[in-house]
Amino acid sequence: MKVDVILGLQWGDEGKGKIVDFLAEGYDIIARFQGGPNAGHTLVIDGKKSVLHTIPSGIFRENCLNLIGNGVVIDPVTLMAEITKLEAAGVPVRERLVIAKRANLILPSHKILDAASEASKGHAKIGSTLKGIGPTYMDKTGRNGLRMGNILEKDFREQYEILKGKHLSMLKNYDFGFDILEQEAQWFEAIEQLRTYKIVESTYFINEQLKAGKKILAEGAQGSMLDIDFGTYPFVTSSNTISAAVCTGLGVPPSAIGEVIGITKAYCTRVGSGPFPTELDNEVGEQLRKEGGEFGATTGRPRRCGWIDLPALKYTCMLNGVTQIIITKLDVLNNFRQFGICTAYQYNDTITPELPFDLCKEPITPIFEYVDSWGNADLENGIPVQMSEYVSFLEEYLDTKVSWVSVGPGRDQLIDLR
Repeated sequence: MKVDVILGLQWGDEGKGKIVDFLAEGYDIIARFQGGPNAGHTLVIDGKKSVLHTIPSGIFRENCLNLIGNGVVIDPVTLMAEITKLEAAGVPVRERLVIAKRANLILPSHKILDAASEASKGHAKIGSTLKGIGPTYMDKTGRNGLRMGNILEKDFREQYEILKGKHLSMLKNYDFGFDILEQEAQWFEAIEQLRTYKIVESTYFINEQLKAGKKILAEGAQGSMLDIDFGTYPFVTSSNTISAAVCTGLGVPPSAIGEVIGITKAYCTRVGSGPFPTELDNEVGEQLRKEGGEFGATTGRPRRCGWIDLPALKYTCMLNGVTQIIITKLDVLNNFRQFGICTAYQYNDTITPELPFDLCKEPITPIFEYVDSWGNADLENGIPVQMSEYVSFLEEYLDTKVSWVSVGPGRDQLIDLR
């Protein structure tokens, strides 16, 4: 068997959670492979909305195991809050959740460092969610981090104090007030609770499941344009968000990767700072925000909105080796007489479909084509001709099949185009 992959092709918020929940019925295991509680995967099931930050989006499926992989960074407080809420709603999390021993822990001092660093940047802020994720990945690559497996060791408290001491020393470089004691109390309470859940050597676990013929879906967080190497650096996240990260984030070989399913909105959004070539900083962008309900699931921040960016999409399809695309929020375009499609960029006196080395420094003018919308079409019996033509145009430009389109927030509001 192969590991199929589902990930975002834009700057995150593409609707991955809903799609994973929908597809999970056909898989035995859903595995998160990177990111942390800065993710906000929104699911609407039977009219009830749920937002997951760390737990994989297959948790609501009865016969699905859900693995938090070694590439994820875990805030014990946030994770236990998620678990508690789900269990109160009747979801048997303990039966369905498995946590990798090698996943790194977010300490209270990581979050304080994150806030202190962001506050010191002034107008140069990168838009951090202040969840401590960046400092945690820094400790991971600096070989100082604490991992889930460490919480099972007798000297865990001593290990914690050593790393906290390092952080407190670093905080002396900032003019930033903080009180760590209350956060620490909650953190250690969450650690005690997490010790009772299933913590495994996930590399052996996932490969044994593959060998046994189990169907596995790897779930990404954030989006490809936020990748630490290939995104709009430095306005990116702290991990690799593309399909290559599945191998390092779960411990599987490249030969194990099967389908790569890319998710894109029918338009573009971005939360926080950073370049956004097709942004509509006007009343049209405001209408997109209103019609699409574009507010961060994790932060609540209003998302910046703009028309779809095909050069960026083609770039991320190439990076990920995307084999099929799912388009979400296609119904939002019902509310516009016309909508734009960016088909190329103009910079350095040339028109090109390629992204420059540095989107932050290169002045870019997006080249738009405008097409008529399909209005308030009845989508119950399939998609109208204009929508079908739009999807065909995207498939030709991206050289990739569009397999599904989403026309609403619910689990049942997906149209199969295969």
